[in-house]
Amino acid sequence: MSKRVLIGSFAGALLAGGTAAGLAMASNPAELSLDSASARYTAPSGDGTGSFSFTADVSDDSGVESLHVLPWPAGSELDPTGKELRAARETATCRTTSDEASRCTYTLKVSAPEAAALEAGTWKITALATAEDGDTLLVPSAATFEVER
Repeated sequence: MSKRVLIGSFAGALLAGGTAAGLAMASNPAELSLDSASARYTAPSGDGTGSFSFTADVSDDSGVESLHVLPWPAGSELDPTGKELRAARETATCRTTSDEASRCTYTLKVSAPEAAALEAGTWKITALATAEDGDTLLVPSAATFEVER
């Protein structure tokens, strides 16, 4: 599956198969946490492509291994699990900012036909952070964004 088709087709596959609000924040820096999450969708215009991006700060005392991201239409009432996010194999690029923290960014380009196939309205981002020591943190609603027509 192409990264460019991920937003529409993966959310659809989950349906067939079965605010930056709600952020997980740890009071103890030793715990895996995801903070400062934001998502943005820009529709294609003219002959150009659009884009989707998600950025979050992830930290754990052992370091950050990965961040999996799944955008999905809020109206679909999906409830992605950690297992589903790991299976998606789509991960953000994480750049180390300290021994315990990374800034993780996931981006993809969106063509006009792909944008036309997206459900208009509010979309949620479910994120699965994994620390170097194997700890995981599932954030069901790490951020939201709007797809407008």
